[in-house]
Amino acid sequence: MSTYQNRRNLSIAQELSPLHANCESCFGLCCTALPYAASSDFAKDKAAGIPCSNLQSDYRCCVHTELREIGYRGCTVYDCFGAGQQVSQNTFEGKDWRQFPEAKDAMFSVFPIMWQLHELLWYLTQALHLPAASTIQHELESAYEKTKQMIAQPRDALLQVDIGSHRASVNTWLMRVSELVREEANKQYKHVKGRRTAFGRGADLIGAKLKDANLQGANLRGAYLIATNLRGADLSMADLIGADCRDADVRGANLSECLFLTQFQLNAAKGDCHTKIPAYLVRPSHWIS
Repeated sequence: MSTYQNRRNLSIAQELSPLHANCESCFGLCCTALPYAASSDFAKDKAAGIPCSNLQSDYRCCVHTELREIGYRGCTVYDCFGAGQQVSQNTFEGKDWRQFPEAKDAMFSVFPIMWQLHELLWYLTQALHLPAASTIQHELESAYEKTKQMIAQPRDALLQVDIGSHRASVNTWLMRVSELVREEANKQYKHVKGRRTAFGRGADLIGAKLKDANLQGANLRGAYLIATNLRGADLSMADLIGADCRDADVRGANLSECLFLTQFQLNAAKGDCHTKIPAYLVRPSHWIS
C-alpha cells in the first residue's frame, strides 16, 4: 500500500501522534542539549550540553509541577515535535548519555537537527491532509519521504545533514500550500461580514488590538503576535507558520482550522475553555478554565 493510500486511512491526529513529545521515552535532551538565557522565560542561564540543575538521575524534572511559578515558563511552552524520543530510542537505540558518556556529544549535536526535521515533518503532514493542496500532492509526498529518510539515518549521517538547505527546499512547497489554501479561503469567506485585514510576512503585531477580528485566510507567517489581543478572533485558514505567539490572548478565538499551528505556539499563548483548537493539539493545562 502506498504512503498516500495509508494516509487516506489515517486521521491527521493519528498521523501526527508520533510527533508529540513523549518525555517518558527521552533522556532529558531538551534539558541538556539546548541552551537558554535568563529572561522572563528562564530563571537563569544554561549553556548547551550542560544538564539543567533540576534534571534528576531518571531524566525527570524535580520541579515539573511548579515551573511557571519559579521562573521556568519556557519549559512549559517548549515542544520537541517528538525528536527527543526519536533520538533517544531509535537513533541511539536506547543508550542513554549517562551510562554511555562517549555518546553524549553526538547525541546532543544530533538532537537540534532531529528537532528541525520533525518540525518539517509536522508541517508536511498537515499539508498532505489539505484538499486545497492536492495539485502539488506529488511534490509534498516527495518532500515528506525525503524528510522521513533523513530522520531514519544513523547518527553520523544525521550530523552531516544540511538542515538549512533542506528547510529552504521544503519551505518552497509549504509556501505554495499556504497560497493555495488561503486563496480557497478567501473565495469561501468573501461574503462573510467583517473587514479582513491583509498582513505581510513577518508583520509586527506586538500588542495589536485585534479582538473579534476577521482573520480568515490571513498571512501571518512569521508574524510577531507577542501580547496581541486576539480574543474572539477568527483565524480559520490563517497561516501561522513561524508566528511568535508568546502571551497572545486567544481566549474565545477560533484556531480550529489554522494552517501550520503547533503545540509550541498554543503553549505560548493565553487561551481558555472557549478557545477552539484543532483536534490533533492538546489544550494547555495552564490556560484559564
